[in-house]
Amino acid sequence: MNEQEVLETFKIITKYYEECLKDYGVKSIKLKDSKGNYTKDALVLVYLARNYPNTKAISKTELTDFVRKFYPDVSDVQQARHLSKQGGYNIISGTRGDIGAKIGAGYYQLITLEKPYPSFKPDRRSGIESADFESLKKEYDYKCATCGSIEGKPHNIRKNEITKLQEGHMNPSLPLEIGNIIPQCQVCNRPDRDRWIYDKTGRVIEIADSDDGKRVVEKYFKRVSTHTKEYFLEFLKKLLKLR
Repeated sequence: MNEQEVLETFKIITKYYEECLKDYGVKSIKLKDSKGNYTKDALVLVYLARNYPNTKAISKTELTDFVRKFYPDVSDVQQARHLSKQGGYNIISGTRGDIGAKIGAGYYQLITLEKPYPSFKPDRRSGIESADFESLKKEYDYKCATCGSIEGKPHNIRKNEITKLQEGHMNPSLPLEIGNIIPQCQVCNRPDRDRWIYDKTGRVIEIADSDDGKRVVEKYFKRVSTHTKEYFLEFLKKLLKLR
């Protein structure tokens, strides 16, 4: 894919963004940064959107190789995952096991530029002022609420990594703001965080009302005993009668 193709594909993305995706709160992607270099987000989105609307599944390896043409030192491209869950673009993942996905693990595919990713919620991770997060970290003695790893020191589990505290989402269905944030390290604030609801001590207390949460429940019911399945079947019958 040459630079002319990159520019032409990005024009198509921009057209659909303005006409279809903008009103959904989908993240606007810049083609180039302040230094005039292509952004990694734009490169990944363009590669997934090539030949739109006749897109196909692209492996993470292929995406990484493409981005390396512009950023030779890049080691692992994560933009496709972020563009869907956080940016709102309708990109499915075989690794994430998106509902209806018929692609293998390690593959991504842009489905449409006319509607956002099904579970996308705009401004869900709007973040807080750095000073507020600094105060929050101080309340937790600069420790991860979940595993206790101390910021700036070797991680308790991954000894070869230095702990970096991030804004951990307590309930992914609610905005990322004070009262719904705990400090979590880069390990505990992992990609599957949308599965769980945490309390202020960093403990999992519920399964999140999300696509990831649904998959947790599905796996649970596949492995439990028939007796347990029958118990929940009766529970659901009673619950649905109340509505």
